Order: sequence, then C-alpha cells, then structure tokens
Amino acid sequence: MKDYQKIFLNLALDVKALEFGTFTLKSGRTSPYFFNAAKMLSGNLSELAKCYIEAINDAEIDFDSIYGPAYKGIFLGSIVALLLSQEGKHYPLSFDRKELKDHGEGGNIIGANPHGNVMIIDDVLSAGTAARQSIELIKNTGAVPKVFVVGLDRQEKGSTEQSACSELQNDFDITVKSIVNLDTLISFTENDSDYAQYLEDLRAYREHWGA
Repeated sequence: MKDYQKIFLNLALDVKALEFGTFTLKSGRTSPYFFNAAKMLSGNLSELAKCYIEAINDAEIDFDSIYGPAYKGIFLGSIVALLLSQEGKHYPLSFDRKELKDHGEGGNIIGANPHGNVMIIDDVLSAGTAARQSIELIKNTGAVPKVFVVGLDRQEKGSTEQSACSELQNDFDITVKSIVNLDTLISFTENDSDYAQYLEDLRAYREHWGA
C-alpha cells in the first residue's frame, strides 16, 4: 500500500467519512462499510487534495480541464484545482447543477464548458450510474471525457458481471483511477488491529458483490 493511500484512509476514518458496520446502500445492498466524502470537509483538505494529486501523478494522467460532478465533485475538483494552481499548473474548472437554470448565465454548467481532454473528479465509484451521466454531459459539450478519478472504487459489479470500472473503460475508452479500492481497504484492515474485526465481513462482501 502506498503512503498516500494510507493517508487517505486515515483522513477518512478520522472524520468518520469512512465507517464500518451495517449499512443499506441506494442499490439495496447491505454493506459492511460506508463512505461519505462530505464529512471530509471538516478534515484536512490540503492533505486530501494531495492524495488525489498523488494518485493522478501515479497514473501519469494528461488532461486539459477539470470537471467536478455535483455535489461531492464540486469541492473535490475545487481543492485539487487550487493545489495544482499553487504549483503553477493552471486548469479550467467546471461543475454542474442538479437542476437546469433558466436565468442568469443559464444552463447546467458552472464555469467555462469543459474542453479538450477532461479529468472528472468524484468521491466514489459504485455502479457507475453517476459517472455515465457526467461522461455524457461532457461529450455533449464537445469535450473528451478522458480520465475519471475517484477517492474510493467499491469494485462492485456494474450492469453486467463486469466491474463498474471495467464497464466505463470499455464503453467510453476512459481511464479510471482511484486512490483506494475495496482490495486496498481489506489490506488496510488486515494490518491494523483496530479494524481487524471487520475483515471477514469485508472479504465476504467482496466475494458476493465484487467483480
């Protein structure tokens, strides 16, 4: 496990953005863990942004603009763009509204329309439904959704027996990169006595729902 992955998990655990227990997901699945990136707003945002940038650098990703889907992607894209700008790397940032605005600047994109090769930044990849919506929105602007970066890839099946990650890559020729995934989380609990009690439940969930 890489240092930035450990840092990300500890940041999430410190503010209870990552919790273990019994949770019912939107999909109806019962999960032994839950991730809510919104709680990370009360944590160390600079370190969080660094984790995303380390993952981006690790994957040797090239992009021209950044897009953050509402709502979690708005603050994640913003802090990443800010930290990159402080390093002298300036990328246009845009994000969407949940509802179309018919006055003022109008539309559902805030900021300049995405252009060139676009990096999408979000919190989690589950079934891939939200990711597909972002990809289609970007394509409709004439830009190219090139990279999808998330904090956590749950490594679950999408609409087929393939993982949501594999489906996105195959359907849209897009690179998917995560800071951590369920396998990373399992490895983390294997090596931390504070969370070892959740290990078997995580393994069982991976076996049943994973791809």
